[in-house]
Amino acid sequence: MKPVLLVDDDPGILQVVKAILEMKGVTVYTADNGRACLEELKKGFKGLILLDIMMPEMNGWEVVKTMIETGYTEGNLICMFTAKPSPDPVLAEYAQYVLGYICKPFDAEALVKTVYEYLAFLDR
Repeated sequence: MKPVLLVDDDPGILQVVKAILEMKGVTVYTADNGRACLEELKKGFKGLILLDIMMPEMNGWEVVKTMIETGYTEGNLICMFTAKPSPDPVLAEYAQYVLGYICKPFDAEALVKTVYEYLAFLDR
């Protein structure tokens, strides 16, 4: 099973989501900002990226744009993971690169189910 890269500037979210997914057997890497996410991608990360939109310095959409420009989308699935209650209008611009949209607060069981579905898609 491919790993998950969780990108969020909230340390509580990083800790809780990592614990939930690891209890279900998922390997989870974390990044607390967009630049740290890109560093993990530069190191060769391939898997599912749960990407927060609202982060300081470099927001989630800027990360997606940089991933496209640098070829880091290959071998990765991106799912936006955000407190925004409805899909951001920018999603339409990047729809071919962003597989899903998970809203926070989230239901732990639904999150695990969605992550497993995306990971199964990657393992095809």
